[in-house]
Amino acid sequence: MSASAWPADLLMRDFRDRKVLITGSSRGIGAAVARAFADLGARIVLHGRAETPALRDLAASIAASAMHQPAVVTGDFADSNATRRAVEQAIAQLGGLDILINNAGTMMGRHPAAGLAEATLDEIISLNAKSVVTAAQQAFPALRDSPVAAIVNTTSISARSGGSAGSLAYSGAKAFVSTATRSLATEWAGDGIRVNAVSPGTIDTDFHQRYSSPEKLAATAARIPQKRLGRAEDCVGAYLFLASPSLAGYITGQVIEVNGGALMP
Repeated sequence: MSASAWPADLLMRDFRDRKVLITGSSRGIGAAVARAFADLGARIVLHGRAETPALRDLAASIAASAMHQPAVVTGDFADSNATRRAVEQAIAQLGGLDILINNAGTMMGRHPAAGLAEATLDEIISLNAKSVVTAAQQAFPALRDSPVAAIVNTTSISARSGGSAGSLAYSGAKAFVSTATRSLATEWAGDGIRVNAVSPGTIDTDFHQRYSSPEKLAATAARIPQKRLGRAEDCVGAYLFLASPSLAGYITGQVIEVNGGALMP
């Protein structure tokens, strides 16, 4: 096997017909990760807060080229009951679950700490932190039955840096995700479930287009050692690596930073 061919061959072997739920996959990083799993032969379920044109277009695009047609579930992950229902529906449609990509979440605007309303704090924490635990709990029985079970959570560079002004709640929620990843990895290792996380830096998706000005993004890019913002596709390899039993079967409780050198452990 040639050096250029082996990664796709190995990953196809790892992921073909595997049952994968990618939450928050209507756009951005989640959409790119979902497309990669589908291209590698996985049976995937897409998830979005609602059935938006972006989610429908992604499902149609994947269905046109992938081995399996994707299923779609919806639900607001700021609501624990909606989170449980979405995961339950995904497992029912797949007939089990091998891999959970916990990617749902967003900043929900910039909220200066001095004026951060309690209701807003609760909603941001529920969406970005609590939902990760709720989804994992709901998926646990199905994952425990899989021989290659893996959870990959999405945290953020702001979990360690504290983020920029107005992101206290989001940054704190992502710090919880990083720590919860290690806690779940420790607790569920005996059940054969690996739990890791990917920590994206500043990725040029609509997330930052909504919450950051062009001037702020340009200044951020200038400070990054690689002198550019990340792309959603830059993150995909880390998710595939951590989900792969062949490449990462002895890796659990880890957080991989994907940030162009903006933050080095």
